[in-house]
Formats: sequence, C-alpha cells, structure tokens
Amino acid sequence: MNQTTPTGGAWAKFVSLSRAAMLGFVREKTALFFGLLFPLMFLVLFGGIFKDVGGSKPDVLQIGNASILSQSADAREVLDITKSSDKADALEKVRKGDYDAAIEQRGDTLIVHYSAADAVKANTVQGIVQSVIGIENQKATGQEPKYSLSSEKVEDESISTIQYMTPGLLGWAISMSATFGAALTLVTWRQKKTLRRLRLAPVGATPIIASRVGITMGIALVQTALFIGVGLLPYFGLTLTDYWWMAFPLVLAGSLAFMSIGLVAGSWAKSQETASAIANLVILPMAFLSGSFFPLDNAPEWLQTVSTILPLTHLVTGMQDVMVRGERPSAIVLPLVILLGFTALMTFIASRVFRWDDV
Repeated sequence: MNQTTPTGGAWAKFVSLSRAAMLGFVREKTALFFGLLFPLMFLVLFGGIFKDVGGSKPDVLQIGNASILSQSADAREVLDITKSSDKADALEKVRKGDYDAAIEQRGDTLIVHYSAADAVKANTVQGIVQSVIGIENQKATGQEPKYSLSSEKVEDESISTIQYMTPGLLGWAISMSATFGAALTLVTWRQKKTLRRLRLAPVGATPIIASRVGITMGIALVQTALFIGVGLLPYFGLTLTDYWWMAFPLVLAGSLAFMSIGLVAGSWAKSQETASAIANLVILPMAFLSGSFFPLDNAPEWLQTVSTILPLTHLVTGMQDVMVRGERPSAIVLPLVILLGFTALMTFIASRVFRWDDV
C-alpha cells in the first residue's frame, strides 16, 4: 500500500494540474479565440476563395475574327481568350497590363501584340501560340510528325490549393496556441503567486511540467482534427495521401518546439502585454517566412535561406510531405530531429531566464 501511494499521489497531482491548466485555457477567451477559432477562420476563408484555383492560363484578347484561335480547341485549353472588336482599345489594355497579350490574324499569320514591360508573359504567350500554330498546321496537311511533345504535372491531379493550405495554416495555428498558451500561463501564474505556492507545495516540478506539456499537445491534436475535418468537407475537397497520419508526430513535436518559445517569452516578460508582444513578434513574421500562407518559390534566395532555419518551416514542410505530396514516413525524420533539437535548445534558454517571482 505504501508503495502505491506515491504513484497515486503523483497521478492525482498531474490530473489536478492538467485540469487547472485546461480550465485556464478555456476561460481565457482571447487565447481560445486566437488558438483555435482565428486560424480556422483563415482556413475557411482562404479555402473558399482559392478552392478552385489551379494553374492559371494567360489572359489574351482576340482582335476581330481570328479563325485559327476560334476553331482551335487546343488554343481554348491553354489560353483564356476574350474577344474584342476594337484594336486600339485592346492594345491599350495590353499596355496597361490588364491582359497578357492581344492576338489578331492577318491572312494566314497570327500576330501577337505584347508589352515589353513584362517579357515573361510575352514569351509565354508567344510560345503557346507557336504551339497552337504547329498543331493547326499538322491538321491542315494531314501529316503526323515523327516526334511529339507531351507535358505532365509532377503532382497528382487531385492536388488543389486547399491541400497545401491546410498544413500551412495548421502549423501556424499550432505555433500560435503553443507559444501564447505557455507564455501567458507562465506570466499569469507568476503574477497571481501561483508559481510561489506550487514551489512551496509538495508537488515537484515533474507534474507541473507534464501537465502543461499534456495540455499543449492535447490542444494541438484538437486543432489537427478540426483542420482536417473542415478540409475534408466536400466544399473544400481536401484529399489525404496514404501516410497522412504521420503528421501527428510532427504536430506533437511542433507543439513542444513552440511551447519552448512561449516558456522563454513567459520567463523573461513581466506582464501579459509584454509576453503577447514577444510572442507576436516571433510568430507572425515566422508564419510569413515559413510558407504557411503562400509558397516562397519566387522569394529572394537569401530569404529562402533564412526560412530553412525557422522551426515552423520544417513543421509545415514535413506535414505537407506526408499529408499532400505522398512522401513515405521517412520524410518526417529530419523535421522531427530539427524540431526536437530546437525544443531542447529553447528549453535550456528558458531554464536560465526562468523566475519564480517578479521580484
């Protein structure tokens, strides 16, 4: 009986502290809103706006009766064509950048009018039109060429914007709730002398830490379930790959990493306002620099390099790999190592700046 009492006592302390931490999170309406509802609102908003967005086609104006374009089904598949009867107006719209090019037909010749201000769009349209002319010439002569070109996307046809957006916004949600939750809880407990009472009580550090970690991980799992559940609704059309469930270890590791940031902020800050400011200063720029909201493929090289040192980048990329890109479970090994290593580093820093009291 005496051997089981300490274990039972430790478990009771853990449950009691966990319940107190969870009630504190639920009662803190601001933390509840920004931790769960606010990121979910972004998923619903962006998912609804971009759910039908695929590869964009060049916008071109067809001046007059260009029979090659009008009769070519291939042209309509690769170009977004709007007819115009006013050549001067069409050229002005191209000059202003409203359209990528204007196309007219003179005899058997297609003329592409483009703006020199955007060479990329001009070259794209000219290449497409040249391909269309080649196809129509083949149809006119009735001779098939010996060689042909076929293009295929590297992604599966089912991939849509929502599938990339869900892991990105989920990573941002986890980072916000874990960082803000840890920082604000620590500051509040210090201001209300809860830490002092816990220090004097026969509780020990282990149940306190374990309860906070458990609550943070539990909230992250709830966020994951909510995001995936909303994304799977027919309106959004999220499609998960075979190893999507491997995102859960990343979610838990990510919650630990950002909880450690919150511990540093909460240990150093003397007020909730300061803790919130520090958390915002860290998390918001990181969300933009990590690709949570949009890809960084076109960003400067130095910015992409900076992104690789951010924990949120590895959390988001790892989840995208197993949830969207169909990578095998081994794809999460490196992100896990980075996230756990970052957790160890930040926890060490937090232990050096931690204060039981404001004094």
